[in-house]
Amino acid sequence: MTGRIHRFDALDNFRDYGDYATAAGRRISPGRLFRSGHQARASEADLERLGALGITAVVDLRRPSERRDQPSKRPPDFSGEVIESFHDDGGEAPHMTFLRTADLTPDSGRRFMVNTYRRLPFEPSHLDLFSRYFRLLGETDGPVLIHCAAGKDRTGLLAALTHHLLGVHPDDIVADYLLTNTAVDLEGRAPGIARQLEARTGRVVAHDAVVAFLGVEPVYLDTALAGIAAQHGSTDAYLAEALGVDAALRERIGTRLVA
Repeated sequence: MTGRIHRFDALDNFRDYGDYATAAGRRISPGRLFRSGHQARASEADLERLGALGITAVVDLRRPSERRDQPSKRPPDFSGEVIESFHDDGGEAPHMTFLRTADLTPDSGRRFMVNTYRRLPFEPSHLDLFSRYFRLLGETDGPVLIHCAAGKDRTGLLAALTHHLLGVHPDDIVADYLLTNTAVDLEGRAPGIARQLEARTGRVVAHDAVVAFLGVEPVYLDTALAGIAAQHGSTDAYLAEALGVDAALRERIGTRLVA
């Protein structure tokens, strides 16, 4: 699994989420599906490496305010499609509000994440972006990059939905989701994040609380999928009813991505 992780200077959680076996006994092509955190801090070397991947489309799952605060860097010759949302609530991203104002403990971090995942599949901006992403997969033959801020929650759910659609085994879906915890080096990064939060808020943040917030746990993804099942009956019904992924589009996506 760690072979999926691409190491960059300042581009976090970048990895290939293709190359999984499907229920039909075939395999998702490698080098076609990438996921990451934002690219606002990417170095020149990072951009050169990113350009070498031949990415033809980027799906940016962040809010407009996040994009304004941390604008994406692109390889100088990038001419691909960029899919973004313009659903702007005019406010701060919820995770930033939580980090700035909440009593940061491991339990509060986990409660925040569970509540976040209850909403993720149904927020208007996500319904818009997810549906446009799946239409893109049915139209393009080039590599696609999906990302949000940290590349773990919005991105993690969308990657899991993609895997489900393509027939990836549930164990592999969860393993790919949890790979964030290896790719991000939670223990190594937590002290620096804690210092940044203390400087911003004046409050000391416990190491365990930072680790809990930066990482992912199976219950988070389970919460989103349970909410999908409660509202639509199944993930397949959600894909069709909420995102417009009908049988014809599923077939086109499979034809393009599964070897």
